[in-house]
Amino acid sequence: MVSTSPPLSAARTATYLLGMTADELGRIAYIALIGMAVGGWLFADARRQLGQTLRNLLIWACIFLGTIGAVGLWEDVRNDVAPRQLVLEDGGRIEIPISFDGHYYLELRVNDEEVEFVIDTGATDMVLSIGDAARLGINTDELAFTNIARTANGEVRTAPAVLERIEVGGIIDMDVPVVVNGGEMDASLLGMRYLQRFDRIEISDDTMVLER
Repeated sequence: MVSTSPPLSAARTATYLLGMTADELGRIAYIALIGMAVGGWLFADARRQLGQTLRNLLIWACIFLGTIGAVGLWEDVRNDVAPRQLVLEDGGRIEIPISFDGHYYLELRVNDEEVEFVIDTGATDMVLSIGDAARLGINTDELAFTNIARTANGEVRTAPAVLERIEVGGIIDMDVPVVVNGGEMDASLLGMRYLQRFDRIEISDDTMVLER
């Protein structure tokens, strides 16, 4: 009796592919596209007897496929190097993966502008850099930098201000007090005064969870 079942290796391959996630299948597809691009280039180069027009068409097709594959792989690499926050559908839970530099970053929509903050649980206030403050419509020339804050880089002068609206996901806060740093800052900081607006703050498995 002749068996009609597929070879063992083919069966294992099919089982493996069926068990893969959509992301894993996507990565394989991108790698396949790059392989097609390289193979097509080699084919075009080897078949010199083809007409120059056809050869150029093959080359441009290979470049196009290679670009698509590279863009897809870049999305995967970018998510690994600079993972992004996840706002769940109910709008009350935010998951923030740790960045490659060991910090947690939260992107907030402030006064209709996107601003990325470094979460600093050791800081009291929400601290804006001069650049971010100006971008958000705060007239820094009119601020009174009369307060002094002690930082790792020494003493800096600060000024109080108020942000009209802050939004992340479906969470909205109005008239939020902040501090504008008169010194040099690489990024604005998100201190406990804002974080305490959330009912739950937890860090587990390199992910910070905020719930309200």
